[in-house]
Amino acid sequence: MSEGVVAGRRPQIVVAGAGFAGYHCLRTLERLLPPDAADLVAVNPADYMLYVPLLPEVSAATLEPRRVAVPLRTRLPRTRVVLGNIGAVDVAARTCTVVDVERRPRTLAWDRLVLACGSVTRLLSVPGVADHAKGFKSIAEAIYLRDHVLRQLELAEVTDDPAERAARCTFVVVGAGYTGTEVVGQGVLLTKDAMRQFPGLSPREVRWVLLDLAPRVLPGLNPRLSGPAMRVLRRRGVDVRMRTTVTEVTDTCARLSDGTQIPTRTVVWCVGVRPDPLVEAVGLPTREGRVVVDEHLAVPGHDGLYAAGDVAAVPDPGRPGEITAMTAQHAQRQGQQAGINVAASLGHGQPGRYTHKDRGFVVDLGGWQAVADPFDVPITGVVAKLITRGYHLAALPAGRSRVVADWLVDAVAGRQLVQFGFVSESAVRLADADRIV
Repeated sequence: MSEGVVAGRRPQIVVAGAGFAGYHCLRTLERLLPPDAADLVAVNPADYMLYVPLLPEVSAATLEPRRVAVPLRTRLPRTRVVLGNIGAVDVAARTCTVVDVERRPRTLAWDRLVLACGSVTRLLSVPGVADHAKGFKSIAEAIYLRDHVLRQLELAEVTDDPAERAARCTFVVVGAGYTGTEVVGQGVLLTKDAMRQFPGLSPREVRWVLLDLAPRVLPGLNPRLSGPAMRVLRRRGVDVRMRTTVTEVTDTCARLSDGTQIPTRTVVWCVGVRPDPLVEAVGLPTREGRVVVDEHLAVPGHDGLYAAGDVAAVPDPGRPGEITAMTAQHAQRQGQQAGINVAASLGHGQPGRYTHKDRGFVVDLGGWQAVADPFDVPITGVVAKLITRGYHLAALPAGRSRVVADWLVDAVAGRQLVQFGFVSESAVRLADADRIV
């Protein structure tokens, strides 16, 4: 009998979160463990894994929202899915408190617990951001942003006030990292196509602004990708302002760090993420806000407790003394390694250390433009676009044929632009982004 398992019953493995790390941890466990070896439980607020890298295409109306949602119950047939969030963990008693989607608490026992609850939008102490900026980390936020952008164009067309018209046609994206750069790259093409539906507006009236305190776009990626990405955005008319950020957001304007103001009704907040608030609730040792783990992804001094992905401070094998970045690549591979090590702790296979070889990054700028650096070789243009789409198809756990079909339809027939109005502004308030439940 493995240590930490009560005699007479099968061990229960609970995975908190079903993002890249949690999903791939469970897929690995289902592959390695015999059906009667353990009970697998996934605690997640939704019944799908979100493939976040394709969210900008959802907001740009080139992909249908379900294409980025990987259904857990069909892809993880041996895993019991519990809809909710873990609000507290009792390490000594080996229990956790799960608050379900109707805010009802329940206690869940575990013999092995993998913390893989990911991250939430990072809100800085900037006045007005929580109340007036738009987030971009969920399907609801992506759908809302698309509806909001189209609605602003419609309202701009019918107003008689030139100042209001200009503000509604101005879209500000804060953060020129991976997400912000893709959002603005896709967004400017969305509004360009939308102009056909608004004959009362001129394309010259629509303005996209990209801000970041960094000296270049894509500051966390290969510097050789920044120049080509910048040229594509500026060629499309994007107003790219480096070393500049917002100091206040109101419902009618964005005030910038250089003292200027941009009248706008749309500020998209893409400044990054921070570990899920559960990290603070469990009271474990942290580094940079993430749970300290060893090279085997185990929490030192707590048998049966593991962490992977954005919530885990995993030693970076390529940078001694540093921890891994909060990326999907790391999360996926850490989830797989956590699954291997949890299975090994129950006597199935051998544990291993987390290793990682950077395969590079891909950034889709919309249309036929992208930048990529596979294996540190910078590539731009159509070739980079093909590599980008190939990478996403390889990494997407399910629904590849449907994604390809959407891409083909978009290439032949163009995007279909409609406002559904399914998501209300109150449902995507950034002020609620860091709540555990």
